[in-house]
Amino acid sequence: MPRISTLLGLAVAGCLSLSSPALYAQTAPLSASPQAQRDGASNAAQRDFTQFVQYQVQNHAGSAPQGFPLEVADVQDLKDARIAYGFPVYTIDPAELLAGRRELKAMAKPTGIWRFVITLNEQPIGLATVEQVNGKWETVAYGATVMAKDLDAAMTAHANAERSNVRVLRIYQAQSDFLEVSSAQSGAVRFAPLHSARQSLLLQRKGAGDGLLDASELLEPLRVAVKKNLDSAH
Repeated sequence: MPRISTLLGLAVAGCLSLSSPALYAQTAPLSASPQAQRDGASNAAQRDFTQFVQYQVQNHAGSAPQGFPLEVADVQDLKDARIAYGFPVYTIDPAELLAGRRELKAMAKPTGIWRFVITLNEQPIGLATVEQVNGKWETVAYGATVMAKDLDAAMTAHANAERSNVRVLRIYQAQSDFLEVSSAQSGAVRFAPLHSARQSLLLQRKGAGDGLLDASELLEPLRVAVKKNLDSAH
């Protein structure tokens, strides 16, 4: 089963390394409608996860092997895991970020990558990463347990029922992920820095309020990090 073998290799290899911005920093051409993209990515995530689970429960008994990409104590627990929800990933061109002539929200563009939260007993255990490969939607990696837990908590705190007021933003060259949150009342946009951003940009959680940061609080740390990483790449 070459499809499963390929998927397992990618699953163990990791999940969209933040340290490889050159591979994913470019926004992808998206010709299909947003709904068609959502349906295609979601169908692929469901199909591939079903195959992944079937293979794992048939070939592993007992504790999950070291380096297993999803957080389960026993591989058989995967039979109760499910794809919960998905979202497109947005990014910002580093040159545009450094120039800073527009607001962060206006600079964000879709990457063509979708990620899906995987849950077990309603608790996140990892992410599935889905993208188009030779024109076909496929799951290319499983993993990112820390991000799955952090992101799901942020979604619970800030997203509406349809998650239409939030976007996931990944700045590859700053090794940072954010949840962009739009206010239903004012339309103002603020950001919840996820674990990677807090680590990379040395951001502190706000002790009071909703914990969201204004774009003005992020721009300078982001520019410093992007410039440093781009300079080190040359």
